[in-house]
Amino acid sequence: MTIKGCYTALITPFDSEGNVDYEAFERIINDQISAGIDGIVAVGTTGESPTLGYADHSDVIRFAVKTAAGRCKVVAGTGANCTKEAIELTKQAHKDGADASLQVTPYYNKPTQEGLYLHIKAIADSADMPIILYNVPGRSAISLDIDTIVRMNTIPQVVAVKEAGGCVDRISQIKQACDIQIVSGDDSLTLPMMSVGASGVISVLSNILPAEMTELCRLANAGQFSQALEIHQKYYKLMNDMFIESNPIPVKTMMATLGYGTETFRLPLCPITEGAREVLYASAQNAGIKI
Repeated sequence: MTIKGCYTALITPFDSEGNVDYEAFERIINDQISAGIDGIVAVGTTGESPTLGYADHSDVIRFAVKTAAGRCKVVAGTGANCTKEAIELTKQAHKDGADASLQVTPYYNKPTQEGLYLHIKAIADSADMPIILYNVPGRSAISLDIDTIVRMNTIPQVVAVKEAGGCVDRISQIKQACDIQIVSGDDSLTLPMMSVGASGVISVLSNILPAEMTELCRLANAGQFSQALEIHQKYYKLMNDMFIESNPIPVKTMMATLGYGTETFRLPLCPITEGAREVLYASAQNAGIKI
């Protein structure tokens, strides 16, 4: 499976009671596809995966696959810090027709590099679908070593790694070590990472700017870096302010403001503070977004 271009890490919209708002979710997916998005990621971190129970988790992925109906790639966020749970979620996503799974580095229990390898190997052995590794040490407390990525790259199902450690240098290090596909996990580092070998981004900002982030990736993949830089510079501040509070609080706030769902979260996530809201709205308006 080729992972190239912009994949949106979708929010999971809730109604005012905290239930999944499937009407809003359907509009989000259709609008993403209409904007030309290359793919969508259902129930990643931005989709509030930690607070979706097993039933909701699988239902949201199944709904995303059905709604997309082959018009774009659908990646299922089926990672967990319990290997058995990750296997069950991944097997279900595969059965429901997802194109690939996104496997976050197990969080909190802090496995060794050997444990990380065995975790991915067990998932691959149980569910024969493409796997995108997800390195995000800021959330998982540990990082995938380059040597571990090289080793995981020998597993046939492992096709790519999402790098969200904030280090552009890692892209070059990985490219020197093996031929795995790489995508950025940070909007603001998409262009720098693509300049040294990444093929795209799993984006938060593209929830609200799908066409713009898709175009940035298209230009970069075509080697048109000066044009891509114009897009990067126009939205750079907003890329960063989308993380003024923990993701997905700012992006879900913006999506609700634009008419997609409500500003409802499942605890322990909660609504944005008014000070952060002011900064976020000002940044969006300066980027040309009408609020």
